[in-house]
Amino acid sequence: MKKILVFQSDFGLVDGAVAAMYGVAHEVSEDLRLYNLTHDITPYQLDEASYRLFQAVEYWPKGTVFVSVVDPGVGSSRKSVVALTKDGHYIVTPDNGTLTHLKKYVGIVAVREIEEIKHRRQNTEHSYTFHGRDVYAFTGAKLASGQITFEEVGEELSVEGIVEVELGEVVRTETGIKGSIDILDVRFGSLWTNITREDFLAAGFEIGEKVEVIIQNGPSLVYNNLVVYGKSFADVRISEQIIYVNSLYRMALAINQGNFAKAYSVGTGINWTIEFRKVNR
Repeated sequence: MKKILVFQSDFGLVDGAVAAMYGVAHEVSEDLRLYNLTHDITPYQLDEASYRLFQAVEYWPKGTVFVSVVDPGVGSSRKSVVALTKDGHYIVTPDNGTLTHLKKYVGIVAVREIEEIKHRRQNTEHSYTFHGRDVYAFTGAKLASGQITFEEVGEELSVEGIVEVELGEVVRTETGIKGSIDILDVRFGSLWTNITREDFLAAGFEIGEKVEVIIQNGPSLVYNNLVVYGKSFADVRISEQIIYVNSLYRMALAINQGNFAKAYSVGTGINWTIEFRKVNR
C-alpha cells in the first residue's frame, strides 16, 4: 500500500468541505500523502466525475486510493462502495455512475459495499448530507493507511451491477464516423470526443487533410465547417481550428490559442454529437 489518497469532488475550494475531508484523513493517519485530482467538477455531473477518474487514475502508482464525491443522491438508498480496478487502484465513491468510464475502458475486477457501521467516523450517524467527510474520506484513509484491507471494507457486490451513466455511441457512416462530445478540456475550451484514434484512422482520415465537421445538439445544427486534421496546434495558424488526437487517444477539436466551446456555445453529453466526414475531391 502506497499511503496515497487522492480526492475528487464538486465541492470547489471556497469553503471548508475539502479541508474537512483532509482533516478526517489525517485523523486516521498523519502519515498519509493527500492530493487533489480536482474539486471543480460541475455540480452533480456524474458523467464528468466518471471521465476525470478515467483521465487520471492510470497514471498513479498501483495501490493508490481515490475518494470521489459527486453525490446528488447523498442520504438516499444509493450504495457506498470501494471498487478495485484491473490495474490495482481503489475508488471510494457512491455507486451512482461515477465508475462508468473505469468499468468500460479500464476494467473493474471487484467492488465491495462499505459497511458503514464499521467504517464511518464516530458520532456522525445523524449527519446525512456529508458522506464525503464521514464515510468516504474516513474509509479511504483507513484503506490507504493499511488499517483495513479491501476485503474488510464490506460485502462483495457484482461488478456487473455497478450503476452506469449513459455514454454516447460511436458509429461508422458511409462517409466517416460519428460520436459524441464527452467532455471539455475545460481551461482551453477544446472538445474531447468519444471517438478513438484507432476508429478515426480506420474511417480513412489522414494527417493534413481537411475534414468536414458537423456538430449537433440533438436535432439542432450548431456547427458545420471544414477543419484540418493535424498532429498539434502548431499545424495551423493562431485562431484557426484543428482536429487532433488528445492525450487519451481520442479525437478532439480546438481553436489554436482560442476557446472552441465558448466560440460556438458547445456543450457535452450524449445529446451533443459530432460527425467527421470525408470531403469529396
